[in-house]
Amino acid sequence: MKVMKLITTQQYIGRGLVTLLFVMLLSACSDFGDTNIDPVRSSNLDPEKQLNLVQLGYSGGLGVNERVSVMLTMPMVQQIGGIWANRYGQFYIENKPYMGYLWENTFNAQLLNIVDAVERTDGKEDQTNLNAICRIMKVYLFARFTDLYGDIPYTEAGKGYFEGIVRPVYDRQEDIYHDFFRELSEASEQLDPSADNVENDFFYDGNIEAWKKFANSLHLRLAMRLVKADPQLAREEARKAYEAGLLQNNAETCMMQHENVQNDYTDIRGNGLSAALNQSSEPSRLSNTLVDIMRESNDPRLAEMAKYYTTYEYRPFDRIDITEEVRAVVGYTGVNSNEYLWDNWKGSFEITLPSGETHVVTNNEQKIQPANFLIANNAPYLHLTYAEVEFLLADATLRFGQEFGESAQIHYEKGIRAALEQLSFFPDGPTFTETQISDFIQSVPLLPGRELEVVNTQLWIALFLNGPEAFANWRRTGYPVLPSSVTSESTTTETPRRLVYPLTEQEQNATNYQEAVDRLGGQDSWNARVWWDVEQ
Repeated sequence: MKVMKLITTQQYIGRGLVTLLFVMLLSACSDFGDTNIDPVRSSNLDPEKQLNLVQLGYSGGLGVNERVSVMLTMPMVQQIGGIWANRYGQFYIENKPYMGYLWENTFNAQLLNIVDAVERTDGKEDQTNLNAICRIMKVYLFARFTDLYGDIPYTEAGKGYFEGIVRPVYDRQEDIYHDFFRELSEASEQLDPSADNVENDFFYDGNIEAWKKFANSLHLRLAMRLVKADPQLAREEARKAYEAGLLQNNAETCMMQHENVQNDYTDIRGNGLSAALNQSSEPSRLSNTLVDIMRESNDPRLAEMAKYYTTYEYRPFDRIDITEEVRAVVGYTGVNSNEYLWDNWKGSFEITLPSGETHVVTNNEQKIQPANFLIANNAPYLHLTYAEVEFLLADATLRFGQEFGESAQIHYEKGIRAALEQLSFFPDGPTFTETQISDFIQSVPLLPGRELEVVNTQLWIALFLNGPEAFANWRRTGYPVLPSSVTSESTTTETPRRLVYPLTEQEQNATNYQEAVDRLGGQDSWNARVWWDVEQ
């Protein structure tokens, strides 16, 4: 398996790569050597290995996925909730160290490496495709950062180790987005199937045409971010992305295939998000916001994605599936947006297990959980799906008119079909019949006057397990409309709009940090809005 090619050298790549860069930096202080040779940069570091590192680390990193997705964004958009770890996003309890974790644990690893890989391959005729792929990955990585934080170091990010930039400036998000569009357009055009073969590519196994479509589809995603801030630019860039060629089917969905390994904070072979969700003896529950929307529309995914399990086993995959027995008594019940698992207490009752034993179903076992197949260690991480592309095209058609090939209705139906079918990517995931798909499409029509709400609610469901993107699309559209999650523990009465900068920036890059904060209105608040998130 391709992942193993990287992991067998994990000590070098996963833990040693960044250390190596720092060692080179320190050694350069006393040995300047030949002035024609960069004294702080390795002359033989393989940029393809750097690409591998950032591809695998994005979804394999337990710490980042735990903080950003499980603790903050997924509960914030009311997909999961109920346990102590979810409280920060679910109930809007400000925790600055958790919000700064992505920045502090990725800037000097993933971003440093992808910036360096782009520079190493720039202008090399035998690495034109590798350079283009690294440029695309650079945009993808930085997009997550700027969408969560706002203004960030971009033009000077990752260069401080080699060019003496100790305190990088914060670029305006508007400027960053303009550069994103330029980079994606140029990289897409640069990709050439007849040029160099990128053998160790974990996303598309070196398929250059697929990378072109991913670049253009990412271009579409980012273009649609701007529908409130700059509708004309959003329309122009969405049109460019469409004309350049987007993902056309589920087989072209961008995903990372992981191994069946339980991750820790150094091992990134397994799915880090799965590890964050399944490492606790008391896993996150599904939010009733999600459960109710799916139940009311007779969504066939609900019966597959939502399961009741016994909870007395510490190992999550040793739990016994008691869905049929519990559902017969309580139906589908998750956790309310403003409640813990132990709130809204439910009395126990007895059922008979498949073994014939009698089991007392506790309150906790009556709050439904994500199905095991969704949180398996070898579950794929879906970076950008064909379903998302079709929902975005439906949204764009509704806003901008018939410029994207087909009607909003057709794009919407294709999005629903793809969203149901993408569950089959997961080991032991379900496959739906044509009748189930057709019936569901009929049950969720594009209601007159509410078309954008319907489209983006379905996109929100399709983005389950991609918390940062679900959070971004919710801010972009306002859909679905979320009930209040405010409790006596909340530190704000409104759903947060961004993550605050880490304290290290305030201490070590104070001038540039303060300029960025001034552009937020003078306060580094998670209620402030990033540039494209215009209040309407």
